[in-house]
Amino acid sequence: MKEWTWKTAVVGALLAIAGAASILCAQQPPADQILTNGKIITVDDRFTIAQAVAISGDRIVAAGTNQEITRLAGPDTKRIDLKGKSVIPGLIDNHAHLMRGGETWTSEVRLDGVESRKQSVEMLRAKVKTLAPGEWLFTLGGWSRDQFTDDKKPFTLEELDQIAPNNPAALQEAFGSKLPPGVIHLNSRAIQTIGIDKMTDKWIERDAAGKPTGLVEQEDGVRVVAGKIPAASREKIEASERGMIRDLNQAGLTAFGNPGCPEDLLELYRHWEKQGQLNIRAFCMDSVPAGRGADQVTKALPLISKIKFFQGDDYVDKILYGEGFYGPASDNMLDVKPDQKPEDFVQWGRIAREVAKAGMPVQAHATLEATIDGFLDQIEQINKEYPVKNLRWALIHLDQLNASQLERMKKLNLYAAVQTRPSITGQLFNRIHGDRSYDMPPLRMVQNSGIMWGLGTDATVVNQYRPMTTLWFAVTGKMVGGIVVNGQTISREDALIAHTRRNAFFIFQEDNLGSIQPGKLADLVVLDRDYLTVPADQIKDIRPLMTMVGGRIVYDAGAQAQGPVLK
Repeated sequence: MKEWTWKTAVVGALLAIAGAASILCAQQPPADQILTNGKIITVDDRFTIAQAVAISGDRIVAAGTNQEITRLAGPDTKRIDLKGKSVIPGLIDNHAHLMRGGETWTSEVRLDGVESRKQSVEMLRAKVKTLAPGEWLFTLGGWSRDQFTDDKKPFTLEELDQIAPNNPAALQEAFGSKLPPGVIHLNSRAIQTIGIDKMTDKWIERDAAGKPTGLVEQEDGVRVVAGKIPAASREKIEASERGMIRDLNQAGLTAFGNPGCPEDLLELYRHWEKQGQLNIRAFCMDSVPAGRGADQVTKALPLISKIKFFQGDDYVDKILYGEGFYGPASDNMLDVKPDQKPEDFVQWGRIAREVAKAGMPVQAHATLEATIDGFLDQIEQINKEYPVKNLRWALIHLDQLNASQLERMKKLNLYAAVQTRPSITGQLFNRIHGDRSYDMPPLRMVQNSGIMWGLGTDATVVNQYRPMTTLWFAVTGKMVGGIVVNGQTISREDALIAHTRRNAFFIFQEDNLGSIQPGKLADLVVLDRDYLTVPADQIKDIRPLMTMVGGRIVYDAGAQAQGPVLK
């Protein structure tokens, strides 16, 4: 959508909405609440701009002019004066590992979006003051040292000893500076606690004297270290999940697609929903562990049809198969030459065929060019026997998607769920993939193709979670810290559509979410500045003043007891 489209459409659209509101006024009981005197960016099919919105129960009644929406109010209607502020639909992340991240959210030091190494050190010091001796100081991804504008050096063992002399410390970057992926910075207490000084694994970096430097690299090493951090109690996990949801609401996020939802957390979220305390919507993927080799795949195939989807509601549900199918066929953006064999794609195809036979929707992890080709080869064969056209199959991540692959996807009626991982690892991608990294992911090519696509993050380990940072990256091509790492930028309108209305499609909620329209659920965000007119570089700095989920205020920048403060 071009910059001028929403401006030229405003007058006519307001008149049309006003007429609709007049009809509603005569037919509907008074609204429960109305928001007036704002700039309502509806993100409907016409990208209509309204002045006010009316809500009854958990759904939107109408959006239109102040005059027409005010007519829908009654003596008991709650009125919120937006004071000229902009309102957008609740932001949706199509793919984020948030349930898993929520287990440790409040125990970690989250460095999402922090641009200063000095500030990160201050945050670590502040956290240490809250810890008992021997308790872990840690962060599990969502940042990289490349995002710091003042100093990009790694955290040294000596520095972490000084910050946390009485606590084991483990700071995991999203990805490391070397291959294979993974870096954790440790202090001496962590080395002693884990026993790394007695290990001989190759992933332990050592100095000339053979002593561990405190830097652990490679995915295997990262998993070992992360696995040594003690699991939290059930009570602490519940409090941490609540803390994460509060932060997500504060960032304007109201719904997300989640790979691999643990059953215990699903039950927790459902319990909160029954109590009227769930302030976000979570839509889950599920899959069958397929092991390695043809025999293991054969054992897994009968289990696929036993998975049940769409047994939940518009707050919590399992909706599709993914993201992993068969481990040996998987890839990672930091692998220059992934270790995949033709047989691996054949086994992947056996699983995908069974999923297609069961008529299940899909999101499949594919980042590198060779992987995308391997999967498309299999899907094209499967499609001849079990057409996938109407099954809502999507490939996700797609960092190295090329034009010919995009055309193949369109012919199969596949969709593209794209994640903005270079918003914190863009420079690392450049060091690995060279100039090609500036087209990873190819947002503009995907947008111009007309394929159904949406924006996500893949948080919380491999990326930051904040949707305004995601929108800023899509519009400016900059990673946290301000360095341009992507040349495939898109307009701010198209980015917002991809993060709201299009993402509603990816979580099977297009009739309920993604735009501010009559009949849809009242998930919306009031912003402290206008997303459509603020300088592009300031998009990341936009802050929600209020977030609603189903007509309930779940975040309010002002005093909760006094109602929203919109200044």
